[in-house]
Amino acid sequence: MIAEEYLQKNPAAKGLFLILVSRARATVWAAKRSAKGVLQNLECRRPFVNHYSFHIMDPDWGHITIKMSGHPPFAAQIILNGHEYVASQARRVGMQFTKEGNCFTVLSSPADLAKVADTLFEARTTGRLQQVCDRWIYSACLCFALDLDDQQRSGFRYDYSIYQVEYSRNLIFHLGGHMELLFQAMVDRSRARLNMKCLKTIFGRKARPHRDRPGKPARLEAVVETPTYNLTIFKLHFGKLTLKAYTKGERVLRLEAIVHNTAELNCGRRLDRFPKIITRLREMLRRFLNNLYCMDVCFLSDATLDRLPIPSRVGKTRVGGVNINQLRTRTVLNAILSLACSPSGFTVGDLAAQVRANLQGPTPYDVRRAAYDLKKLRGKGLATRVGKSRRYAVPQHALRTVAALVLLREKVIRPILAGIGQPKMGRKPKNWSPIDTHYEVIRQNMFTLFEDLGIAA
Repeated sequence: MIAEEYLQKNPAAKGLFLILVSRARATVWAAKRSAKGVLQNLECRRPFVNHYSFHIMDPDWGHITIKMSGHPPFAAQIILNGHEYVASQARRVGMQFTKEGNCFTVLSSPADLAKVADTLFEARTTGRLQQVCDRWIYSACLCFALDLDDQQRSGFRYDYSIYQVEYSRNLIFHLGGHMELLFQAMVDRSRARLNMKCLKTIFGRKARPHRDRPGKPARLEAVVETPTYNLTIFKLHFGKLTLKAYTKGERVLRLEAIVHNTAELNCGRRLDRFPKIITRLREMLRRFLNNLYCMDVCFLSDATLDRLPIPSRVGKTRVGGVNINQLRTRTVLNAILSLACSPSGFTVGDLAAQVRANLQGPTPYDVRRAAYDLKKLRGKGLATRVGKSRRYAVPQHALRTVAALVLLREKVIRPILAGIGQPKMGRKPKNWSPIDTHYEVIRQNMFTLFEDLGIAA
């Protein structure tokens, strides 16, 4: 915040423009010597020590922050923003754009900007990162502890690794009102299927421009802040991986894939692995969007309900069918929907834990039962093994089937049958949505259908 305020007052700042001091834990080696000065022991400690944050304005990468410990070995953390690099390259070619924070909200040529952003996937990006880090850390930061002569004499050098990375994708709409309707509908329909406990909505001071918007979407949670527009944050956590979607500015829907520790990706964390890490995050975000689409637009073929109860085979093992009339089976289907967006798949233990969290009653559900249920789903093609690992994933065509099965049972059959059991509806609720109107029309028509079929309601 201090650096941003300084840049607003001094927009022409270049190079090192601000140094801030704070205290944090760091590795410190305490040396114990004898009376004659002989080194007897080295003890590793983690006390609170001064850390110095060097704020730098680089011509290519924009605002860079280097946070360095004040004690040897002078561990440093370098924070770079790829959006600043893209913005700098776009200015050089005369491209017109508007940024809100680290998000491009208005573009003269989105395709040309995308080409500039794609250069970060190239192998030579590693060299660019190495250059910008070396350019500043030795001359502007380390020189306060070791001058250039001491650095050359001691051979002190840094080796860089990647700890946290964020990959984002922006979808620009022509009308902000259409974007708001689409995003809120996706959130409302996907929240229960993904087992989201909390959704954060921050109300803004303005309404997005719209044309013929039929009604207002429902809000799920309010936080007292005042951004320009309403901000709904759709966030999923999978260990140290996070998938997030939210609206930004007037017409931008922003989606992010964040790895809080690159060791979670199992592809290395050295600087030369940067293109591979970014590629992994891009694929992760692409699968997340495809899964959201499949859950939002589910599908059930005519023969699916007839084939599910029939026994099948997994390899040479004969397994039972899938009976959606059983509570345990329905709970398992709900559980794999919740785990479907996991970037690296899920294990049998993950499935068992999710089912136990959803299953009500004293019935135990352990890993052995989860493995058997998962094998039945594999026999029907509703789950597949990821390579030769012990992790599993839900194919996209199967995701549409599972979502349709859960939706048909919980949102169609169950509420309609429950409504038919009450011939007279009570007082009409104040919050009456279009879906409630559809349920009421179907409920009234079902009375006539049951009467013609001779079924007592």
